[in-house]
Amino acid sequence: MAESVVLLHGFSGTRRAWDGVVAALDRERYLPLALDLPGHGEASDAERPITFAGCVAHVLARCPERFVLCGYSMGGRVALHVALAAPARVQRLVLVSCSPGVEDPRERAERRAADSRLAQELEQGPFEAFIERWRTQPLFAHEPEEAGALARADQRRNRPGALAAVLRGIGTGEMEPLWERLSQLQMPVAVVAGERDEKFVALGRRMADLLPDAELVLAPGGHGLPLESPTSVAAAIGP
Repeated sequence: MAESVVLLHGFSGTRRAWDGVVAALDRERYLPLALDLPGHGEASDAERPITFAGCVAHVLARCPERFVLCGYSMGGRVALHVALAAPARVQRLVLVSCSPGVEDPRERAERRAADSRLAQELEQGPFEAFIERWRTQPLFAHEPEEAGALARADQRRNRPGALAAVLRGIGTGEMEPLWERLSQLQMPVAVVAGERDEKFVALGRRMADLLPDAELVLAPGGHGLPLESPTSVAAAIGP
């Protein structure tokens, strides 16, 4: 019987960000379910404020009783909250380009302020300007042109006001760090990072050391692995 695989996209993406990964999965072994998270795509009208608790409820209400859970970037942070809230339902956890949060309170406050400014930009400025600013940040340096084009097309499936609500509700600066809770996750975990993504390789190594049953998987590419290296992500989901 095929395993259900729930896929959670990153900030300003949608469920369509997983199209390449879904195509690479063995459909005899896996039944993929890519969701739009609150504030994104078809879930842009989600109840405000957007919260991690609301995201957990949103995911669990749409999933089968048991499933493999894979989250990318912001979706990885949501996936951690889901796994901590309902560990008996998560067979296996795959965290792609993910951090359990910013530990230092000052750094977290700075990130919260930066997210607030970005939310204002989304509400007041041209959406295309935001998209270019987002895709040209150092996090996506050296990204292949095709992956960048796919990411921009996916971002355009969103509404800027809804994305602003996401930043104010579940942005990196709003999240209480989960590092001290990683030891609670007893299910097998694959921590995936792109070989060019030095910051998240280091975060991934630390996460893998703290999780009881984890392996670190280094994939060819940078931060945007679901679009840049979908076959590698699919391989991490289905070892």
